[in-house]
Amino acid sequence: MSAEDRVWFFKLGDRLWHSDSSFRPVPAKYSLLSGRVIPSWGANTEFADMRAAYDALHERGKAEVEDLVCEHSLIYSREVIGFTELTPEEIAAFRPVRQPLVRTHPSTGRKSLFLAAHAGAIVGWTIPEARMFLRDLTEHATRPEFVYSHEWRPYDLVMWDNRQTMHRARRFDREEVRDVRRTTLAGDAPLIEQPV
Repeated sequence: MSAEDRVWFFKLGDRLWHSDSSFRPVPAKYSLLSGRVIPSWGANTEFADMRAAYDALHERGKAEVEDLVCEHSLIYSREVIGFTELTPEEIAAFRPVRQPLVRTHPSTGRKSLFLAAHAGAIVGWTIPEARMFLRDLTEHATRPEFVYSHEWRPYDLVMWDNRQTMHRARRFDREEVRDVRRTTLAGDAPLIEQPV
């Protein structure tokens, strides 16, 4: 793929911390990655435990995030890397959706942060204030003690619960092939009602 290819620019956004499909009204439940061809260096996938990140917040922090609602869109995450040349169709398709900043797992009842590079606004906050807050929270949630880095070997299969983790791809030699195939299972229902 050419270094000038639009698809290459768009996929670079996968190197930002995110939760799959958080920009959809019904976000992803599980994702699986199957490594087929692995570059000679780099290309790890990192996972951040959003349950541990939530648990590590002080009580004031937990109270502050409890009822916040974020707006998620691919527009926000692609803006971060400087990719702003979206078509009118893409802008319409990537209309922001609302997601709670704190999720409660339906099976365990455990709370976790629901962050992603796709989150670019907090309902009722100014954009600059929201983005600084989300950046600080992401820095907290991706501290080394909360992160696992998977070093790929051919035919590894990794599965995770998007309801409790964020992940990101890491840099590799773009002249080498990285063939890692993803399957994503959608969630069951919207987490909160979306505005009309």
